[in-house]
Amino acid sequence: MSQPYDWNPADYDKNARFVSTYGNAVVDLLVEQFGGSLQGKVGIDLGCGDGVLTLRLQELGADVLGLDASPSMVEKTRGLGVRAEVADGHHFTVDSPVDFVFSNATLHWLKRPDEVLDSVARALKPGGVFVAEFGGLGNVAAIMTAIHAELDRAGLPSLERCPWYFPAPGVYQKRLERAGFTLQQMIHFPRPTPLPTGMRGWLETFAVPYLGDQPKETQDQLLDRITDLLAPALRDEEGQWIADYVRLRFVAVRG
Repeated sequence: MSQPYDWNPADYDKNARFVSTYGNAVVDLLVEQFGGSLQGKVGIDLGCGDGVLTLRLQELGADVLGLDASPSMVEKTRGLGVRAEVADGHHFTVDSPVDFVFSNATLHWLKRPDEVLDSVARALKPGGVFVAEFGGLGNVAAIMTAIHAELDRAGLPSLERCPWYFPAPGVYQKRLERAGFTLQQMIHFPRPTPLPTGMRGWLETFAVPYLGDQPKETQDQLLDRITDLLAPALRDEEGQWIADYVRLRFVAVRG
């Protein structure tokens, strides 16, 4: 939602289609909150990406608006026949309160979580539902360690460049409660994730904020070293790369 670069929908589709595939479980969780149907419900897809899940919400009967910081992704979503707008997830507004806010694989890109939760609370009706999944504590821990080690070795301040926020469940629950939400359920679970185009494709898609200001040659050298460093831990004997994902999934209700 607040990435310092514009996503490339074609690269995202090639390297990261698993994001929306896994996100279908979060859609199902949202539908459960409304007794099995979204018919007549009005909602927001916060961080809609290329609109695949937003379209599914619409097909399930919801009047849904996708919000994303990436103009290219918003254009892609609109191309599916779904309403979408460019917005910063930290600060967004709606014309009238909605029944739900849905978010998949976005909240960890928003590094000022209290501002996000305040915006979500303002967007929801009293009793409105916030259903989301994102990276929790330990998400891509091996990948982050390798990235930070190689950047620090190259004299690039890795902590300043880190684009992600991966909270512990208890910490995020307290943030939700301070924003006026009642937590209904939360799970924190490992989800080892096969990478369709390997670690290099994943890094080229998701690690841009770490390296985007560097010359192409420097980027390639760093990505090669990071990939080599990760191979013993995340590549199996058949050559399949599996990212060490850990997710935080929750349902919260606005008071």
